[in-house]
Amino acid sequence: MKNHLPNIEKPSFMWHLRSLEDIKAASGFTLANYMNIILLVVFVYFAIRQARAKQQAAEKAGYEKRYIRAPEFPPIEEQQDFDWKTTEPIPPPPLKSKYFLTMGRADSDDPGLEKLPPSELLLIDKTYEERIAYRRRIMAEQGKHIVNVNDDLRIRPAVVELYQFLLGTYLPLRFPTMFKLHETEYEQGKAFMLENFITGALFPAKVTAQMSTERLLETLGRTVDEDFLFLLPEEDSDDPKYVLEAYVIACASGFDPAEKIGKRLADIHGPVPGYSDKLESSMDRFFSKVEVGKYVKRSNWSVTTDAELFTPGKGSVHAHEGDDIEEVDHVNLDTTFVRCERQTLHRLPNSKALVFAFHTYLYPIKQIKEDGAGEELALAIDGLRLGNVPQMHFYKRGVVWGEAVKRYLRS
Repeated sequence: MKNHLPNIEKPSFMWHLRSLEDIKAASGFTLANYMNIILLVVFVYFAIRQARAKQQAAEKAGYEKRYIRAPEFPPIEEQQDFDWKTTEPIPPPPLKSKYFLTMGRADSDDPGLEKLPPSELLLIDKTYEERIAYRRRIMAEQGKHIVNVNDDLRIRPAVVELYQFLLGTYLPLRFPTMFKLHETEYEQGKAFMLENFITGALFPAKVTAQMSTERLLETLGRTVDEDFLFLLPEEDSDDPKYVLEAYVIACASGFDPAEKIGKRLADIHGPVPGYSDKLESSMDRFFSKVEVGKYVKRSNWSVTTDAELFTPGKGSVHAHEGDDIEEVDHVNLDTTFVRCERQTLHRLPNSKALVFAFHTYLYPIKQIKEDGAGEELALAIDGLRLGNVPQMHFYKRGVVWGEAVKRYLRS
């Protein structure tokens, strides 16, 4: 019987040949991969070098992706998660039972001025969109009563300085959820634009010669809910006084800004009772000594029976000697507010101009009463005639609405 053994295929020359070809093919494939990897590394290397070169050039120009560096100004703290839609306006300031006209002393009943952290120079809250829309409308209607420049040659550097700091540095840093800085290329060269996510506006963050000073002021007025006054000391004077050289004021109360341009502080505050006796000399001294990098704030208040923010008429908020005054029996609760200004003051580092700014708040007296501050406000109304300038009660028209408002608050 024959032994049946399985047929075992013996190695052959062709098998060796195919294996060698496979090895060569695999080696070639691996080499190609290596070459691809090397080319990729070289590409990434040069891409990184190019990116670094661009970044270095940008940093040399003072640009760090999100903002333009402004080392001459104090550093600004960021608010990465700021939500303007849920941010309430600041509450009314504490109201004193006696009204003092003063620059503020630590030992007085009215300390007046307070130190202000530079990061809190501007405040934004849930009224932002509505208020910016109002400012745009009132600027279009009122012209020089909202935006004006006296001596353009002298004041332009100051306006440019504040403009570039706010649009190039402060806003994109402080409120990054609302503003973003873009680096763009135009035929004329590189430019920086600030995008406002809320209004959709896009404004230059760096000033060119073609942008007038009035346009810069208008842009400020369309971007932030803040009124700005620029002041410089008089020239060629042994005792220089500060003069109002430019402004953007959309919330004037009881005065027409167009009548104040080019005037000294004393002339601007001429109608204020007690100013020449109680405040003029100390204010002049204080303004002359404000240091760069030091920011201060204060607040004032009055009661208004008009919901309009721009009220330049003299008889709308203030009363003057000789005015025809008539006391009212009641007030319209829908149009009666405690009107407060959060005022700030600082000196610009390069131009050395002073910037006086204020943000206007309207608090319905119904809200004041509901919040439990009715008696505090009633006492403060009486206190207008109990401080160092009793005429303030008349000047703020307390003789018109005072008794009616107090009756409501205490009812």
